[in-house]
Amino acid sequence: MTPRQPDGRDVSDPRSNQRWVYESIVGSIPGVSLSRGAALVLQLVIFEAGVVALAAGYGRWGSLPAGTVAVVVASAGSVFMLTIGRRTRRLDVPEQYTHTLFGTGIEIVLGLVAFFALVTYLFVLDPGSGGETVLTGLLGEPLPAPAVFFTLVVLWDVCYRIGTGWWASLIGLWRSLWLSEALDRETVDELRRIDAITIGFAWIQLSLVPFVVGHPILVAAVVGHVVAITLVSGASILVLHRMR
Repeated sequence: MTPRQPDGRDVSDPRSNQRWVYESIVGSIPGVSLSRGAALVLQLVIFEAGVVALAAGYGRWGSLPAGTVAVVVASAGSVFMLTIGRRTRRLDVPEQYTHTLFGTGIEIVLGLVAFFALVTYLFVLDPGSGGETVLTGLLGEPLPAPAVFFTLVVLWDVCYRIGTGWWASLIGLWRSLWLSEALDRETVDELRRIDAITIGFAWIQLSLVPFVVGHPILVAAVVGHVVAITLVSGASILVLHRMR
């Protein structure tokens, strides 16, 4: 494993510029220079303040736990992206892997797929089921537009992290099967840890399940997603383990 700079950047290596779109956005806001820790805290504080303000403004304190958990999951997703990004860029791995992981933007596409599927359920399938909808249960009826807007922003953030988890998991298995034969033991061990982090973030998302228990489609989607990530990244870990 070839060490790089403490922040994972080696200016002489073009791979140091390969980053998640999320990282690029955070690092390119004019006039704003925040450390990773400060950016994470700011995200958590702003989102949670919005949740509390809406709960207070519309008298929906019963929805505060659900909103808080969604904010925590989104923030955990930011930690996940920054962590595996930093760890991966520190490794001497094939550029094909880092470019495919960071440079294609596929995680955004997968996040959009998850978000559009969720919106379709919330506004089409769920209202047609005849029972209380997810949004009505959380926000009350009639649905307040500001609360719906903010809820969708938070849900998009969660879906984007879910899409990133899918991509990291799939590319991790591809890397382990086809690109890892020439890697040294230390690098292989670190890649296994990255795969384990991917699984860990997926399991954190199970904290959303208690808030959608009455909606089997959403429960199946969340649990199925976690199982899929666990199987794919688990297979990647197994492949790497057999190489030792």
